[in-house]
Amino acid sequence: MHQYPSPNCGPRRGGILPELIVIHYTAMQSAQAAIERLCDPEAEVSAHYVIASNGTVTQLVDEDQRAWHAGSGSWQGQGDVNSRSIGVELDNAGTHPFSEPQMAALEALLRGTMARWSIPAGGVIGHSDMAPGRKSDPGQRFDWARLARQGLAGHATGPALDGPASEEGFRAAATKAGYPADTSLDVLLQATRLRFAPWRTGPLCAADLALHHGL
Repeated sequence: MHQYPSPNCGPRRGGILPELIVIHYTAMQSAQAAIERLCDPEAEVSAHYVIASNGTVTQLVDEDQRAWHAGSGSWQGQGDVNSRSIGVELDNAGTHPFSEPQMAALEALLRGTMARWSIPAGGVIGHSDMAPGRKSDPGQRFDWARLARQGLAGHATGPALDGPASEEGFRAAATKAGYPADTSLDVLLQATRLRFAPWRTGPLCAADLALHHGL
């Protein structure tokens, strides 16, 4: 574990403890470039950890502090996700698969962090989950199913549903899972498919409702 302290942090508001882990991709040329930006006071952004493609983990902010990684958005009806979460940046542009060393390092980091703060699998989310339409990371190439098989993320376990899916039923299921309620159908559908079924296209279908039962 490398240490590269960022000044872009502060106390968690209201004494809130971490209950979420938000996964991002850096979308920069290298892990070092991302680290330098996340430590630049003028950028006013940060994260708790950066994981390079070779698996090197760099800690920028102590876990008990509030890093500036999430921005506007909400999860489970609550805002200020920065105060409620730990942010993990993965060195990736979002256009290619995440490397094996990087995924292995992420899995080890998640196990430790989840244990320290009693964060359940359903509390591991993507930036795109809490900010649908505004953010797309960690993107289509991220292997959520791999994490879910190890109990490190929520998974889709819902039964196949009969008949057509209604917008009301889909929105209710998505909101129950944690997605922001004030989101258009198209954006909400895109965000949930990005997480659970990036191969699916077309209009809302019954399978889209089943995706939310695993969170």
